[in-house]
Amino acid sequence: MRCPACGADVVQEAVFCHKCGRRIDSPDEGFPDNQRDEAGPGVEPADSFREAVARRELQDEPERELWRGGYSSKAMIGGWVISGLVTLVLLVVGVLWVRQAVWWLVLLAVILLVWLYHVAVLCYRRMNVRYILSTQRFVHESGILRRVTDRIEVLDMDDITFEQGPLERLVGVGTIRIVSSDHSHPDLSLPGIENVKAVSEQFDDARLAERRRRGLHIEQI
Repeated sequence: MRCPACGADVVQEAVFCHKCGRRIDSPDEGFPDNQRDEAGPGVEPADSFREAVARRELQDEPERELWRGGYSSKAMIGGWVISGLVTLVLLVVGVLWVRQAVWWLVLLAVILLVWLYHVAVLCYRRMNVRYILSTQRFVHESGILRRVTDRIEVLDMDDITFEQGPLERLVGVGTIRIVSSDHSHPDLSLPGIENVKAVSEQFDDARLAERRRRGLHIEQI
């Protein structure tokens, strides 16, 4: 017996053609109507079958983690500079004008409090947020005692930008801004990101790759 689609020899009891995958006992059921329409005249059923398999493999591509991060201690450079200046000024004042030990204790206490304040701010910011970027979504976790997790599909991201102040440029940190069609966070800012330029490019590359993977054009989103 021959396959009505490709003409290959098949055994009499066969249900599908071993060459093109066409159903033998009911030829009209070999492919769905939409696949036969998409194939068009002159396209071999075997080619249509292989294209359908390729599309299914593309849809089943596993999700991969691309980047994981949080608030960088380098983003506190302004606080460290202020703490250093306050320390220097108070020490100069102490050396030039303070003669009593009690006032030295006051100056040292003020210096300690300034540094402890900025260390506490850093600890809070580092523990409060965590970011995870994958090939399909961006996960934003916030909170210390009560943890809130939000997700944004990279497909929904419309624009990725980053900002840096003068001191931040010196250490390579900054704030990434994500504009998306997500209803919960249409405009999301991620402060204190280390290597901010490279990370923002990862966001943009993931966005473009996911749109290409799904066969969408940027101007149609």
